[in-house]
This record gives sequence, structure tokens and C-alpha cells, in this order.
Amino acid sequence: MPHAPINGIDIYYEVHGTGDAIIFCHEFAGDIRSWDLQVNHFSRNFQVITYCARGYSPTSVPEDPKLYTQDLVIDDLKGLMGFLKIDKAHIVGLSMGGNVALNFGIKYPEQAKTLTIAGTGTGSDNPDLFRGRILKFSDGMRSEGMAFMSDYLKGPQRVQHQLKDPKGYQLFCEKFLEHSNIGSANTFYGIMAKRPPIFDLKNQLSNMKIPVLVMTGDEDDPCIKPSLFIKESIPSAGLIMFPRSGHAINLEEPQLFNASVTEFINHSGASYWGPRGQGEAEGSLT
Repeated sequence: MPHAPINGIDIYYEVHGTGDAIIFCHEFAGDIRSWDLQVNHFSRNFQVITYCARGYSPTSVPEDPKLYTQDLVIDDLKGLMGFLKIDKAHIVGLSMGGNVALNFGIKYPEQAKTLTIAGTGTGSDNPDLFRGRILKFSDGMRSEGMAFMSDYLKGPQRVQHQLKDPKGYQLFCEKFLEHSNIGSANTFYGIMAKRPPIFDLKNQLSNMKIPVLVMTGDEDDPCIKPSLFIKESIPSAGLIMFPRSGHAINLEEPQLFNASVTEFINHSGASYWGPRGQGEAEGSLT
């Protein structure tokens, strides 16, 4: 198994294909396997890198909660790029991974060719309520194991996956329950409960010059307003909303997801993906 020694831990990663580098950052409920449908598609034309975040075996699972912070996981991504001698890459992230990708673009903009931010921003509408729920889940996983989370994937933003792809959804749930309860609890406690809400990033996002594609499902209610906010705040951002879709849009609608990211990357160098112009004031009149 390939591992990269980074920031005091060993990160498990996989590389498939050749060409420009595209790196996928997984969500909390997923892991490296969540991107299989994307690896199959993009490795035909890209060097595709997937990895397990800290706390997700076979990457190291530190027991100390202090070793889980958003800054650390952002620097884990940077360190992995350095280990693989990748100067610049297309970064794609979903949910927790979308937060990592977005903040990576803020912290290390010179290393991101493009950013694809999918299903990102849960908890931004009501940070205090979100943190309370996250800490409750964290305590439950730590004391009772992953069985405590058996109903976690049955929420209103997951049912779409279950309805569209029952077998795929079942496999996703089974893989989720295989995760380390300590790594998952620490991820909730140290990263998700303490990360800044999307709405607090206004100034940083408005200064971003990287081409950005924002994607969300139209039934992923906690992510809709944050997605609109990201699109409106970043001058070089575009937005795609997947119809009748929930949170895990890369699994629910893999063909649409893959085609959208491919189209975006292929056209990200076009002038219209630069900072948007305001147009003529009277041009909007009908």
C-alpha cells in the first residue's frame, strides 16, 4: 500500500492515469472508495489522485483529538502534493472535502489550477446548532463505536441516493460503518465542529482568482444557500444545481457530475471563467 509520510502521519493514496493532476477530497461519510466512479472516468485523461484523510484507515488514525484541525488537513493535502511532486492541480472536493478544497484555494492559491466545490457548507446557516449536533455525534462514536451512527445516512439529504441506486447506497453505508470510530469522532470534534461557516469567508472568497465550479443538489437544503454565497462571492465562480438530488451527488449522478467537472476543466482557461464583468446597466431591461 502506498503511504506518504506527512505532518507526522502516513497518508494512504492512490494514483491512476497520466496527464494533468486532479485530486479528489472525500466527504466525512466517505473515503478513498467514494471516488471510484470518478477515477474510472478521469484516469483516461488525467493523473488522478485519491487519498484517505487523517483518521480514515489505512491512513493513520491519531488518537489525540488535537491532531485533527482544518489547518492540518489542508496542509496534509499540500504535503501530499509535495510528496508526489505535483506543483499545481485541479482540486475536487465534496462536503467536508469541499471545505478542504475551498480553504486550500484560499491558503495556497498558487497550487490550484481549478477548484470544484460540491455539496459544501452544511452547518453554515446555524453554526451553534450544527456544532451541538456534531459534538453529540462525536461523543456517541467515541463511547459506542460506529454503530451509534447507524441512522446517520438515513436523513433527508441521503434518501435520494437510496432511491436512485439502492445497491450503491447499501455499499456506501456498509463502508461508512467500517470507519474508525476514534478517527471519525476526532474528525467531528476537531475539524467539523470548529471550521468557520462559509459565510465568514466573504473577504477571502471575494479575492480569489482561481476558476471555481460550485455544485449542489437541489434537495441538499443545508448546502444551497452556502453554494449560492460561494458563487456570488468568488468573481470567477460558476454554479450547477443537480435536479432532484441530495448530498452525495458524485454517487447519485456520476455521469452528470463527471461531465460537469470535465466541461469545467476543459473551459476553465476561457476568458468567461475569469472575473465576471458587470455588463451594461441597461442591458438587463426587458
